[in-house]
Amino acid sequence: MATAMNVTSACFYLESNRRSVHGVRVVASKNFSVSKTEEDKVKLGASDLKVSRLGLGAWSWGDTGYWNNSEWDDAKTKAAKSAFDVSIDGGITLFDTAEVYGSWLLNGAVNSETLLGSFIKERKQKDPEVEVAVATKFAALPWRLGRQSVVRALKDSLSRLGLSSVELYQLHWPGIWGNEGYIDGLGDAVEQGLVKAVGVSNYDERKLRNAYKKLKERGVPLAANQVNYSLIYRQPEENGVKAACDELGVTLIAYSPMAQGVLTGKYTPENPPSGPRGKIYTPEFLTKLQPLLKRIKEIGQSYSKTNTQVILNWLLAQENVLPIPGAKNAQQAEEFAGALGWRLTSEEINELRSLARDIIPLGFAQTIGK
Repeated sequence: MATAMNVTSACFYLESNRRSVHGVRVVASKNFSVSKTEEDKVKLGASDLKVSRLGLGAWSWGDTGYWNNSEWDDAKTKAAKSAFDVSIDGGITLFDTAEVYGSWLLNGAVNSETLLGSFIKERKQKDPEVEVAVATKFAALPWRLGRQSVVRALKDSLSRLGLSSVELYQLHWPGIWGNEGYIDGLGDAVEQGLVKAVGVSNYDERKLRNAYKKLKERGVPLAANQVNYSLIYRQPEENGVKAACDELGVTLIAYSPMAQGVLTGKYTPENPPSGPRGKIYTPEFLTKLQPLLKRIKEIGQSYSKTNTQVILNWLLAQENVLPIPGAKNAQQAEEFAGALGWRLTSEEINELRSLARDIIPLGFAQTIGK
């Protein structure tokens, strides 16, 4: 149990170094319109890989350590499968998982990669031409040393997924040591044809630049940095990560874009989240959040959009950002597609930013969220 707890802490390691706020460009228009083809795909960094403008996060699939009230059963598997199918039907074809999601390391019930692999297999049996892009992650565990550990772990992930390669492979968090070897391993994975693009996750600006430089020396672009980013958690704007991603041409993949469901309006001071999230998003915090949620709802009503669609659209408007909200069922997945094909105005974007400025989640929301 102690080992699992230590691994859990490591899994959600996130740099908390804060620096001066960098400018974030916002281009938006009430009358903004683009073709469906343009909205459907976005290039991931400087790689040749193109993926849907929204992805689906699969952290909760099979998990019993943080999500699902410590329970996982056949009904939850069927619900996750429905979320997978509805996402594809709605044009969201990028799925983000990790070797530790749902694993014994995090007190999980079923590995998320295993579930995703079974969903893909079943879908392809019905529709062999279906397009699915998979992103998964390497766990930088202290006992994993050298570049070969990355390739071995990737091959294990591919085995669970039932695939010969994946679209994106990421280092889940910076290791305590051995990071240069891990970066070398990413390059090796590309050269061996096991992955189309590589990225990192939870990397601060300095580590991001180092990874970018080391991969560039091998002619391999760093495609993405996946970090916690939402309307109420804008640390990537403050610590230089967002600006560095924009400068280097690295896509910022935003996990927990809905602040673990809190920005959807689902929770109130009288009805806070259950489990570990209830210790982060307390009734006191949710009370402070109400004016922002009220304004999000008002803006959404003017577009016939939900809170979820408004906050995802807010992130899309920041440029070079690819949100990956998590979905446990078909209803949630169907809602996400409604964030595409329209834009908030710059005035609305700035107003929401202003209202959210003094709202800071407490507890380990600062260091987890994937």
